[in-house]
Amino acid sequence: MSVRLWNAVLAASVALAPLAASAQTAPAGPSPAVISMREQWLNPAVNSFTFRETNKVFESRDVPRSGPVAPLAAGAALTMPAHSTGSMTMGYDGWADRTFTNALLVLKDGKVVFEDYRNKSDAATHFVSFSMAKTITALLVGIALSEHKIRSLDDKAGDYVPELKSGGYGDATIRQILQMRSGVDYEERYDFGVNPSLAATIHTKAIVRNEMRFADPAVTIGKKTAPGSTFNYATLDTAVLGWILERATGEKLEAFTASRLWGPLGAESGAFWMADGPPGNGRALNGMGYNAVLRDFARLGQMMLDGGKANGQQVIPAGWVKEMTTMIPFPAAYGRKAEFEGYGYQTWQVDKEPGAYSAVGLAGQFIYVHPTTRTVIVKLSYNPPVEPEWLTGEVLDYFHAIARTPTKP
Repeated sequence: MSVRLWNAVLAASVALAPLAASAQTAPAGPSPAVISMREQWLNPAVNSFTFRETNKVFESRDVPRSGPVAPLAAGAALTMPAHSTGSMTMGYDGWADRTFTNALLVLKDGKVVFEDYRNKSDAATHFVSFSMAKTITALLVGIALSEHKIRSLDDKAGDYVPELKSGGYGDATIRQILQMRSGVDYEERYDFGVNPSLAATIHTKAIVRNEMRFADPAVTIGKKTAPGSTFNYATLDTAVLGWILERATGEKLEAFTASRLWGPLGAESGAFWMADGPPGNGRALNGMGYNAVLRDFARLGQMMLDGGKANGQQVIPAGWVKEMTTMIPFPAAYGRKAEFEGYGYQTWQVDKEPGAYSAVGLAGQFIYVHPTTRTVIVKLSYNPPVEPEWLTGEVLDYFHAIARTPTKP
């Protein structure tokens, strides 16, 4: 799922309403009432709540925790900085409400210095990651590579998923797909209605109605540019990476995530992937559907800051985090978000801070890592589908202020 604004989501809900009637005849599919709930997922009147515990409404695949929990010690308290918009100055609470914050946690040197839950959420609440899941997918690719389940990033997608050989992904390498440079003819544009875009069609059929798998169109999609030549943000690329991981490892993605990442990380709570396709027969939505508690998202960020180490062990291969966060800068004309500077392997460079990087998800989800100050910030949000132009800039400005604010002695 893209971090690009989803325009006209409420209009889409109306446009999709006739689909509920036909869904009544779909075998083992969601009921019309469930479809209606799913169509309201991004509704700004309720999305502070619909972005939580999504397994109650969507298909899901559990990722159980195991082993010892990695401690998150309390550090010296951080006095959160004031924020100025130019026309007014406010404290943290004002900034948090202004920027649609559900929960926020700050780590400095691996210790919790600030933690806040809002809007009736708490430490046990599972929040949806949206596209922060893409960064998690890249971590899993690194593990599979270190285990020689994936032989080389320069192997082609079709080497692992033969069904992809004849379509637009046929010449794309795993590295190019990680970099969102597959070259396929896909646009991350969610136009619903009478003539829906491909992205909208996939969303409706795979996630809302559970009639197909998200990656199915990858088999027949065409090519638009030469692989490797052009950045094109595409959740379909990440879905293909999930398909490759399952074929390469011989495991369901949820099982591979649990045994290679979530357990070794020392997560304190189980997590889950949202899932596509018919109930019980779909695949983890690794491009947009991971759900976890705030503290475990923070553990992921700290593990990346520590070069892949967590809970006393090397969870991610040494050097992989550095490789996946080595960014390809965007041209000056790139207009996705003016603040964003580049992209690595399923991971963003969101600013000009030296070495900083971020997992980013739709509607304001961030795991922001600032190596210079050894700071990790997790912000889980409920941005409206049409985001104010000032929003991302003010969020990043405040992140920078947090990173540079010392804790109390």
